[in-house]
Amino acid sequence: MLKLFKRPDDEEIKPRLKGQAIIDFIIYRSKLIEKIFAVLFVIAAICFPFVNINYDLSKYLPADMPSKQGISLMEKEFGYPGIARVMLSDVSIYEAKAYKDRIKNIKGVDLVLWADSKTDIYQADKFIPYRDIEDYYKDGYAVMDVVFTGGESDQSTRDAIQEMKNMLGEKGAFSGPAVQNKFLSEVIPQEMIYILILGVMVIFGILILTTNSWFEPVIFLIVILISIVINMGSNLIFGNISSMTLSVAAVLQLAIAMDYTIILLDNFNRERKNQLPVTEALSNAIRSSVTPVSSAGAAAFVGFIVLVLMRFSIGRDIGLVLAKGIVISLITIMLLTPAFILRWYKLIERTEHKPLVPAFAPIARKIYRFRFVFLILLLITSVPAYIGKDMTDFTFGNDAMGLSKGTIVFNDERKTNAVFGRNNIVMIIMPNTSMVTERLLSDELENRLYVKYVTSLANSLPEGIPESFIPDSVKGSLHTEKYARMLVSLKTASESDLACNSINEISQIVKKHYPEDSYIIGATPSTMDIKDVIVDDWTKIDLISMLGVALAIMIAFRSLALPLVLMIPIQMAIFVNMTFPYLAGKQIMFMGYVIVSCLQLGATIDYSIVMTYHYLEWRKKTDKVTASINAATDSMLPILTSGLILAVAGFGVSFVSSVQAIKDLGTLIGRGALLSVFMVITLLPNLFIWSDQLINFKGKKLLPAGLGKVFGAKRQSFNNTKDMGE
Repeated sequence: MLKLFKRPDDEEIKPRLKGQAIIDFIIYRSKLIEKIFAVLFVIAAICFPFVNINYDLSKYLPADMPSKQGISLMEKEFGYPGIARVMLSDVSIYEAKAYKDRIKNIKGVDLVLWADSKTDIYQADKFIPYRDIEDYYKDGYAVMDVVFTGGESDQSTRDAIQEMKNMLGEKGAFSGPAVQNKFLSEVIPQEMIYILILGVMVIFGILILTTNSWFEPVIFLIVILISIVINMGSNLIFGNISSMTLSVAAVLQLAIAMDYTIILLDNFNRERKNQLPVTEALSNAIRSSVTPVSSAGAAAFVGFIVLVLMRFSIGRDIGLVLAKGIVISLITIMLLTPAFILRWYKLIERTEHKPLVPAFAPIARKIYRFRFVFLILLLITSVPAYIGKDMTDFTFGNDAMGLSKGTIVFNDERKTNAVFGRNNIVMIIMPNTSMVTERLLSDELENRLYVKYVTSLANSLPEGIPESFIPDSVKGSLHTEKYARMLVSLKTASESDLACNSINEISQIVKKHYPEDSYIIGATPSTMDIKDVIVDDWTKIDLISMLGVALAIMIAFRSLALPLVLMIPIQMAIFVNMTFPYLAGKQIMFMGYVIVSCLQLGATIDYSIVMTYHYLEWRKKTDKVTASINAATDSMLPILTSGLILAVAGFGVSFVSSVQAIKDLGTLIGRGALLSVFMVITLLPNLFIWSDQLINFKGKKLLPAGLGKVFGAKRQSFNNTKDMGE
């Protein structure tokens, strides 16, 4: 059996222990493992460009929501067209008509709604009723609503928008959902690369400061980048992922999984300092790293996988991608890192350097000395933070993604709104039963103050002209055999109280004329449904997430009290983090709030876990105060390293991204990481002292077999100061 794993250049080791076949395979078949990961890397890199990106949040609504049912029905009967708004500047009404006809002939354009549907613009200029068409043309400006044959994400729609831009040049200003979608499809993939590059550069600098070898950070980054590519390429199994997932998945995987590599390489360096042969040192390092790495991974996995339970299925999208990333990172690190260590261990040892960070013992003593100050701080901030986190003003719809301040889309929309006011198009789908009823509905809606115009086949036909006289090519965009479609332009933003109230009133009017099988779809109805679903989702997900992480801690430590103690600092950090937007008077996207809450709990609870292992080990040998100070001393370097890496990842996203929702998400992640580090370092050591009787059951086995040795060793590898308890 030994011959199966034997390599000619291996050093002799002691006979294998029982049950070490897997570890021996990892060590002695390292070249095979490298080849396997090389193949997986290439396959994933080829697959990644074929993963479709979805930018429409309404796609993730549950099938039983009214707007989702309406979208499904419209896709079946009419298709699900993209919509854009185009404003032309410095044009006469006749020039605008000529441009309108050219736009109508662009491939991918279905309808162009403009003034010529209301009046004959070919009559003499003095006879044109300009006052009646001010919603379409005034002061040398013309605005048109363009309905495409394809959806907002279809390539045909993007090509049509680009052709319009090429045609109009500086005369054109473009806005609307389809334009936002095109903008996101162009900037998000590019910005993801910039975010990852920035993250790698800064994280490399952090690792240089916090490790003891100039070459170790290279191994860390190579392994993690390989796992990121495999994760992103394997998303092909889902068909598509959301734009929000694409923006943050890679850099979060980079930040979170870095801890696991640090643990393994640190344990290897410790074993080598005991003068063990390379293969034996690596075998011991793998054995001693399995539990801490899997414990940290389990906490992060639970934090993400609970998002799968959301009815608003973007949670499933984000949860599966990030949870899969954690699993892939764990496998890659535990299999590929040993192979790279065997390949480059001499270079690691040749590039060793003295610690570049200061000693942490003085800081740990001051934390104990000012323990009551930190306790008072906790008590003062806890209640306001808990209340404030729910008072933040949230957004729920697509505008938070596609309509970000400072972007071309935002500026163009402001220009158009300044001349013609806001334009929020919704569509009504109803049974095609009576042209008279359809005309009555159109007239009633047009009389509402918040309605700009209504386009339907009924109000487009002159009185007395039967529907059979209309060519199928014209009629097909508004009527099918069973259903009719009506376009209603509202003078509102897509996400506002006025918009929601308007939709509620329109719904009542529609139901009066069409009690059954009628639907209202568009940005506002979808946003209203998203809000209803996601807020209800969050009340469940928040509780399940906390219970899941608490259960993981309870199993790891075999203690009922420890989960409560460990989660106090993290929950406090979450509350304070989510209160900042309220204090700053900022709106944030609610989905970002959900993601960061789960992320901050699942990823940063590891800080509490690391310190707990150290405390329990020290508590076996000394009193609770000394154990607390020593645990803080031993834990600060790994906690600061991990926290700074996650903070850099978050703030890097915020710095690079031009999408407001993603910028806010990055800020929440970065600030949350720093707050978690602060809370754990300042509060947890003192919580250990005050709850010592609850968490330290003498005579009982709190740790699974071998964990004490594992984390005692980890303490030695991170401890840069003289042990204070000896």
